[in-house]
Amino acid sequence: MSELIVDLQNVYEGDGVPTAALFERWAGAAWLGDSPSEVTIRIVGALESQTLNHEYRGKDKPTNVLSFPFEAPAGITVPLAGDLVICAPVVAHEAEQQRKTPEAHWAHMVVHGMLHLQGYDHVDDDDAEVMENLEIRLMHQLGYPNPYETEETEPDS
Repeated sequence: MSELIVDLQNVYEGDGVPTAALFERWAGAAWLGDSPSEVTIRIVGALESQTLNHEYRGKDKPTNVLSFPFEAPAGITVPLAGDLVICAPVVAHEAEQQRKTPEAHWAHMVVHGMLHLQGYDHVDDDDAEVMENLEIRLMHQLGYPNPYETEETEPDS
């Protein structure tokens, strides 16, 4: 594990966003690379998340975390992992819905996004199992419970 620089951009105007120190801790724990690197974590509201999710994934709704791995032009080596865009209102809603502490869910979103930046994915079952097991291990190392053991609450009627 090597040093990771975290550039935090909080453009969300609401409450409940964790401290920069927590983002640095979570991202650093999930950086499995051998070389120093840098990641930008941008905290946004629903509109920016929905716009990016629609533009890059074709889904016209806000989402919890988007990962944008850095792709250097040929012959250029820059120590950038990429960007994470995390939607604060979605994270808050999911934490409540899944009966998780907000801090644990924020930590999971950072860990999940950081693994995507490093090439992990959950498109097929085998890849999903590898990624989820790694997420569970990293979350336990950070002192949080298994993020996939949740109790969904009934939707409001």
